[in-house]
Amino acid sequence: MNTPEKILIITGDAGESFEILYASHRLQEAGYEPVIAAPAVKRLNLVIHDFEPGWDTYVERKGYLVESHIAFDEVDPEAYHAILFPGGRAPEYLRNDPHVINILKAFHKSGKYIFAICHGVQILVTAGLVDKKKIACYEHVKFEVEACGGIYVADEQAVQDGKIVSGKTWQSHPEFYRLVFKCLAEKK
Repeated sequence: MNTPEKILIITGDAGESFEILYASHRLQEAGYEPVIAAPAVKRLNLVIHDFEPGWDTYVERKGYLVESHIAFDEVDPEAYHAILFPGGRAPEYLRNDPHVINILKAFHKSGKYIFAICHGVQILVTAGLVDKKKIACYEHVKFEVEACGGIYVADEQAVQDGKIVSGKTWQSHPEFYRLVFKCLAEKK
């Protein structure tokens, strides 16, 4: 029996429920093994970001709970086929974790695919991986992307630039996951 290829999902408390659960379920459906990594092995408190009429920005509500499978300091990048960074508020503090940055840089150095959606792009920015790259992300991350030399893509929901695939928000899932699964199929 073939062991499914593992895809590492990096998140933590305040990760976006829909982005994490959708990724996990879609990857399982396609025959991959999603592995959720967090600062510690524990039950994570996820959030739901939604867009309400009359609000200038998204609203945040308590989301689902999900168990992480592995702590960042236990991750061996060689054991994984690709890496995924969902959004939510988790990336704003995870980008300051040296384990996360080192894991990401190891994936980049080995030429593996890097997937990021919404605020997950903030981690790519911190790792210095957006310079001269076309990047789709939540519109309020645009400044960070451009300040670090990236090219913010306004007119597409998701974009691929080399080994990096990025998407705007959970509303971009159809376009984002078409690219993700196209990339994963190439590697098989």
